[in-house]
Amino acid sequence: MGKTIAEKIFDTHLVDKPFGDVSVLRLDRVFCHEITTPIAIQDLVARGKDRVFDADKIKAVIDHVSPAKDSKTAMQGKILRDWALRHGIKDFFDIGQNGVCHALFPEKGFVRPGFTIIMGDSHTCTHGAFGAFAAGVGTTDLEVGILKGVCTFKEPETFKIEITGTLRPGVYAKDIILEVIRQISVNGATNMVIEFTGPVVDAMGMDQRMTLSNMAVEAGATSGICLPDMTTVQYLWPFIKDEFQTPEDALAQYSQFCSDPDAVYAKKKRIDVSTLEPMVTFGYKPDNVKPVSQMRDMPVDQVYIGSCTNGRLEDLREAAAEVAGKKVNPGVRAIVSPATPDIFSAALDEGLIKIFMDAGFCVTNPTCGACLGMSNGVLAEGEVAASTTNRNFNGRMGKGGMVHLMSPATAAATAVHGVITNSDRFKS
Repeated sequence: MGKTIAEKIFDTHLVDKPFGDVSVLRLDRVFCHEITTPIAIQDLVARGKDRVFDADKIKAVIDHVSPAKDSKTAMQGKILRDWALRHGIKDFFDIGQNGVCHALFPEKGFVRPGFTIIMGDSHTCTHGAFGAFAAGVGTTDLEVGILKGVCTFKEPETFKIEITGTLRPGVYAKDIILEVIRQISVNGATNMVIEFTGPVVDAMGMDQRMTLSNMAVEAGATSGICLPDMTTVQYLWPFIKDEFQTPEDALAQYSQFCSDPDAVYAKKKRIDVSTLEPMVTFGYKPDNVKPVSQMRDMPVDQVYIGSCTNGRLEDLREAAAEVAGKKVNPGVRAIVSPATPDIFSAALDEGLIKIFMDAGFCVTNPTCGACLGMSNGVLAEGEVAASTTNRNFNGRMGKGGMVHLMSPATAAATAVHGVITNSDRFKS
């Protein structure tokens, strides 16, 4: 009987099976940021266990409130900063070099097919786009990972979702994942790995695949995984070229993790996206989704383009194309936050930043701040945001605020018109 990619990764990282279907896995990476990691650090210090299993396998960044907005967030950054210095963690990205973790770490080449990765952040599943098992964990698991380089998981079942058809212009990976969540619900993949497959996924670049994997957790999944292929290899080639003679050699190595044709899945679903329209959330759950055409003319107070879901260069290009030569509606605050310094720099070189500024956007440094209502774009009570982020929970971007999730192109069009609307590139 064949195995899924998740099962193969578990097999190659198994340290112990203490009981039942519980596995202790060896970790390839432990990612850290300044919101959840300081709690783990302080507890380890209090227990007399202020150590790290391998400073080279730990990567840390200040990203959620960047720069600090008050004394509390400054202290969170200081705890992480001092800890990284104390333990010789060379891959620590402080203010000025920092970016949104789930965009920055792949950009730095820290993820590989077949890796096991944990972080105290639910959207760690983003890194599954590279064929890795990546999962968000709580403080206790994070502490153990930092100290011992292992983590305990129940062996996950896999939900295979095959994406077929041909996307229409103006429809993107964000629309696909919103449609997936609409169809299977926020509980549809609880405690499972979602394996994204099919010709539409095969044709995607890594930016789009990361968007898909990023929101797997919104369907309840532990991780979202795309199978590694030559697109994966080409993205990673600058970082792995000294490990392999040719890209084909790298692909042969990474392909061992691909799911077998006779692998057994707990669930399977095929979604044809040929007739899919741009999608948007309503209400306060990620599965409250409908076509933008059914939400047209709903006014918004703020538009936000950025985050670990849609703050990459490809996202900024799509949004800039929509607003070029136009102006943000006078009743709207429009904010764009490139997810990393390299993305910001590339957007500057391509003229995208000028397009946004000429249109009336506020362009901010890389940060997670607005997405979780902490800084750089917090909503007031009763305000409505059109956002390219990943959660529309009640108060997510500010107490009493409403968030409508959508693609960068839809968000950009909404900024111009002042109401939720389709981008000019989508023709119904």
